[in-house]
Amino acid sequence: MTELIIVPCAHCATLNRIPNAKRSEQPQCGSCKQPIFTSAAFDLDTATFSKQRKGDVPLLVDVWASWCGPCRQFAPTFSEAAAKLSTQCRFGKLDSEAHPALSGELGVRSIPSLILFRNGKEIDRKSGALPLGQLLSWLKQHGIDN
Repeated sequence: MTELIIVPCAHCATLNRIPNAKRSEQPQCGSCKQPIFTSAAFDLDTATFSKQRKGDVPLLVDVWASWCGPCRQFAPTFSEAAAKLSTQCRFGKLDSEAHPALSGELGVRSIPSLILFRNGKEIDRKSGALPLGQLLSWLKQHGIDN
C-alpha cells in the first residue's frame, strides 16, 4: 500500500495528498497546478501561515525584517538550505515588520529567528543567523536530511 502524505502547496497553500515516494517527481498542486515543492523559500503571512504549518512535511520559518543586518546576511544561507532540502522540508519567510501580530503570537523576541514546525506544532527554534553547516546539522537532528 502506498503511503500518502499531506503537503500544503508552496504557491496557494492548498493541502494536497501525494504518495510519499513521489516527492522528488515534482508533483503538482491539484488546485493551482504549480509544483507543490519549491526550491526557494516562500513568503508567509497570517492567512497562509495557518495553512502552511499543517501537513506531513516539516516547515522551517525564518522570522526576519528588512532593516536587520544579520537577517539580510542570513537570507542567502536560508535560500541555499531551501534548495538543498526542497522535498524534505518547506522553507517559509515571515517579515516581522509587515506581520507584527503573527510574530508576537509566535513569541518572537529577536530576529532572525528560526522556528521548526512538524504536523502543525512547533518542535524547536533557534535565534540568530547560522552558517549553512550548522543549519543543516540542526535540521538533521530533527530527521531532515537529503
